Amino acid sequence: MNSESTLISHKKINYRELLKPYLRNWKWFLLFALIGIVLAVLKIRYTTPEYAIQAKIQILEDQSATSELDVFRDLNVLGGGRNRVQDEIEVLNSRSNLIQVIKQLGLNKKIVALGNIQNSDMYHNAPFKISFMSPDSVVHRSKEKFFITLKSNTSFELSEEEDEPAIVYLFGKTISSSVGDIVITPNVLDLHNYEGRKYMVAVDPLTEVADAYQKNIQVTITNEQSNIIALALNDQVINRGQDVINALIYNYNQNAIDDKKAIADRTSNFIDDRIANIYGDLSTVDESEEDFKSNRGLTDIGAQTNINLNVGAASQQELQNASVQLDIASSMKDIVENQDGYELLPSNVGLADASIAATTARYNELALERKRLLESSNERNPIIVNLDQQLAGLKRSMQSSLNSVTNNLSLQVNSLSSQLSKINSRIYSAPKNERALRDITRQQQTTEALYLYLLQKREESQITFASSTPKSKVIDKAFLVSNIPVSPKKSIILLAYLILGLLLPFSVIYGKDLLDNKIHNKIGLEQLVPNVPVLAELPKLSKKDNMLILKDDRSVMAESLRILRTNLDYLIKAKTGEGNKNVVFITSSVSGEGKTFLSSNLAMILANTGKKVLLIGADIRNPKLYNFFSNKNVDEIGNRKSNQNLGLTEYLYDGSLTPKDLVHSMLVHSSTIDVVYSGKIPPNPAELLMSSRVKGLFEEFSAAYDYVIVDTAPLFVVTDTLLISQYADHIIYVTRAGSTEKAVLEFPLNLMKEGKLKGLSFVVNDVKDSNLGYGGKYGYGYGKSLKKWWQF
Repeated sequence: MNSESTLISHKKINYRELLKPYLRNWKWFLLFALIGIVLAVLKIRYTTPEYAIQAKIQILEDQSATSELDVFRDLNVLGGGRNRVQDEIEVLNSRSNLIQVIKQLGLNKKIVALGNIQNSDMYHNAPFKISFMSPDSVVHRSKEKFFITLKSNTSFELSEEEDEPAIVYLFGKTISSSVGDIVITPNVLDLHNYEGRKYMVAVDPLTEVADAYQKNIQVTITNEQSNIIALALNDQVINRGQDVINALIYNYNQNAIDDKKAIADRTSNFIDDRIANIYGDLSTVDESEEDFKSNRGLTDIGAQTNINLNVGAASQQELQNASVQLDIASSMKDIVENQDGYELLPSNVGLADASIAATTARYNELALERKRLLESSNERNPIIVNLDQQLAGLKRSMQSSLNSVTNNLSLQVNSLSSQLSKINSRIYSAPKNERALRDITRQQQTTEALYLYLLQKREESQITFASSTPKSKVIDKAFLVSNIPVSPKKSIILLAYLILGLLLPFSVIYGKDLLDNKIHNKIGLEQLVPNVPVLAELPKLSKKDNMLILKDDRSVMAESLRILRTNLDYLIKAKTGEGNKNVVFITSSVSGEGKTFLSSNLAMILANTGKKVLLIGADIRNPKLYNFFSNKNVDEIGNRKSNQNLGLTEYLYDGSLTPKDLVHSMLVHSSTIDVVYSGKIPPNPAELLMSSRVKGLFEEFSAAYDYVIVDTAPLFVVTDTLLISQYADHIIYVTRAGSTEKAVLEFPLNLMKEGKLKGLSFVVNDVKDSNLGYGGKYGYGYGKSLKKWWQF
């Protein structure tokens, strides 16, 4: 565990102290809050607004074909239905659909009017028109921009970069560019109002623009049980947003109509091929009848076998129907088995099996979707691979169904043929000519029935296409939801910038406080050393303040020293044992923390009460007492030449000197104080302080004076103070606000635990006015200075 964490292990959270640095700097919070609000207003003012565009459509149910899953639902194999509306949403907002919209509206090419602060998109309002001579495939993949400045009705300047020199061109002239040749022509009759204006022409890849719109367009269901879809788009240009949504709906419906047309054309071609074949068979049968009657001279055959023939006719009719179905099923089977790839299949050809019709419709739907996706992708696309798997499954299902149907129809035809043979056996007695003629007639009727049936289906197919409706009904065309823009949101931006403005000073103060490892005032020090008394805190002095306090001084410094004096008296009175217990050592961690300053002023404040006070300079390595008692306000009383240059060092060297020989009586302002200087700086200060004469010096002075204040060397730097600490009754450890680190306090505390420092207490020096406690803040009317409202 580090030293700092040891010090604060018993520290309690003081929320008042936590908030103190923030409350003290409230003016910074106010300033940055105002700056944040001003920045928010500027952002709102110069941000291009976006408006909400919306439209609504209703997805119409397609009753012409059923899903292939309906068969399984009838058998209760599948529990729920397919969410068709959700599928239509995916189709509506598909990438391929948006690419068509971008192509139609030319949104991958835009002209922007450049302003000093804000730019404007010139959608259909540009004063000039750009024609690209390169193929669309090149333009749609290009990403380029260039800048145009209009000069007159006949000329303009063009540059590839905004700040580079431009080249003057005439309108209508072919210009070479990175996207191929372009031609720029005026779009208005008079360009004088646009002279000097600069425009940016940007060309972006078609797919990037489509992807951007796909992310921006929101397609949602208005209600879970509803077929109504809402399309929403936020755009800076209202007309452009409306055009995009309207074009998206139009393309969606047009694609559905094109799909139905493709299916109808495929069906018509299949039926036309079958009609051509059957027409030839029908002509052959008619010729056979004509030849048979002509050769045998037959005109009418009697009705001798009418009863048997009627029964046979009924069976023949069933056989004809079964044969028709078998013929259609066989043809359909051949198409499915011989098909290469995933081409469209003929639908609604007259098969009685509803599952085959439903599977064919689903197969065509997926094949069309696959074809549409291949226009903007390849066969390795996961979606197309999934569609291929579904189409392969549907093809296998149709082959299985067609095999089953043809087998069943073959059995039915065989059964009917067998039954018809039995009936014919009963009419063998009829003339051979009649029987032969009847066979020809039956064959003729069968072929004619199939021919008429296919003609009917062809007409039905064309009627279905002619009467086909779009997939959706437009309820509301694209419209502006509100004249109030949805972006920028004024309230959110104001709040965000206000919070950001408040966070800046908060972060600075918090970071400064987080990284701060220094002592700043008495309260903070008391929290770090809860078991050691902190006697006082001394305010920071300005350059014009006196280094030594006056007798009747009422400044905050003087009051702080009086508090220190009072607390020190309590400690002295509480000390038990032999002697006066009045020897007070003043020390610190390092030089410059104010121990000499405190020693001198503590001696002065004690002398102001009329007590006998002795100040000893025991820092023989770097003596500084001379700096405090050598100015014009200090007079030495009874100055004798014999002891004029004597100090502690001379006493320790010369055994003939007595402690009294070292004392210099000083009249400082109007107070009298005795001072023992450090003397000359010796070459061996540590060894000198180990002299046995030191003990006698302190014992004699302790008995002769009310207070003995000793200015010692820093503990953290040298060992001098520890060598004489045994003679101290009280040790005041000076810390300097903003300079002494918290971790340093571990050193004197450990020395106290080891018994090397007795009567340890602390004083905080050089505390800023803003960090002083209540006494320092209020000052009780003495020496109090008020800051102006504008001062931080």
